[in-house]
Amino acid sequence: MSRRRVVVTGLGLTSPVGGDVASSWEALLAGKSGVRHLTADWAQDLPVQIAATAAVEPTDVLDRVKARRLDRSAQFAMVAAMEAWADSGLADGGVDPERLGVAMASGIGGVTTLLANYDALKEKGPRRVSPLAVPMLMPNAPAANVGLYVGAKAAVNTPVSACASGNEGIALGTDQIRLGRADVVLAGGTEAAIHPLPIAAFANMMALSKTGSGESDADPTTVSRPWDVARDGFVLGEGAGVLVLEELEHARARGATIYAEVLGTGITADSHDIAQPDPEGRGGSRAILRTLEDAGISPGDIAHVNAHATSTPQGDIAEGLMIHATLGKYADEVVVTSTKSMTGHLLGGAGALESIATVLAIRHRVAPPTINLDNLDPAVELDIPTTARDLRAGDIAALNNSFGFGGANVAVAFGSI
Repeated sequence: MSRRRVVVTGLGLTSPVGGDVASSWEALLAGKSGVRHLTADWAQDLPVQIAATAAVEPTDVLDRVKARRLDRSAQFAMVAAMEAWADSGLADGGVDPERLGVAMASGIGGVTTLLANYDALKEKGPRRVSPLAVPMLMPNAPAANVGLYVGAKAAVNTPVSACASGNEGIALGTDQIRLGRADVVLAGGTEAAIHPLPIAAFANMMALSKTGSGESDADPTTVSRPWDVARDGFVLGEGAGVLVLEELEHARARGATIYAEVLGTGITADSHDIAQPDPEGRGGSRAILRTLEDAGISPGDIAHVNAHATSTPQGDIAEGLMIHATLGKYADEVVVTSTKSMTGHLLGGAGALESIATVLAIRHRVAPPTINLDNLDPAVELDIPTTARDLRAGDIAALNNSFGFGGANVAVAFGSI
């Protein structure tokens, strides 16, 4: 039997560099950063006082009453889903609700709701805890609310695998369609963890860059610098991305716009350390190799990689090793990008944002730059342009890599169609 093919027919995004797909893509191509100083009173005593906050507040887009019933992570998910759903052309019908699913991931979930209600409990007593706290803070709240919005009656799932969650949502949605359990799946990821506790926790484990914070007068837009010798940690970001995945013949039958095809996915685990990647990148390499095998393509077919590269000393080098180990002699011919240099790290939303950037790179035949790369680490031997770069003509494929705490590795291959 021939395998059901999966294509992308809708895109939605809200990010630190733009409130929708068009503005975010324009900013990424132009090399604009969304990293900013945190000016709120709650940030003044934190060891890190920069973050990539959303360019557009979700409450400026959503109905006020509805927004109050959603954690910030679910607000972002809804904004991205609304755009993707409208973009797909399915908002007016065209899919059986029982063949419609959701795979909306989050790495942390409703942390702002959880902590706000705990503060209310301590300061004002149990009666001041919101009766909506649990349905707001639960990790599957974004997926559930997106499912309610579109009327999805197939599976509504929430993959949680730290910073690989968004890509895992796309992999799960692809599998649901391939297995015949759905014809359309809204897949992606969301995160809203710019809050004192997560920032302090990440800072204390030496994961965040401290450049541009406290007494430093560094420009915050220069702090996220993947592969640069001066990198010292990632910048926390927030936002969400949603892709409408659809079975190819279902999309063709309704005359849908097709952005790209999901060629293959690969998921592995390191079993090395709860926070550090395998220094030789073996788990990530296996994920990429499984993706190529699943896609039925060779390393020479890959024209572009949107890398996980978060701007950490160890992780960036490990990923460079992975790319060389899996693409071999073709590694030097691939245009490699880290959009995190501009957006910061969206944790569970990162894979979705970066998959959208990968899809658009294929569709428009141009890869976004990596900014702030002033001095390439000599341990990294990759073609990493610092301005937007045209991709080669003909049929091409591109990879999006995501790796997360716990040793989670997910790669997704997209192709032109």
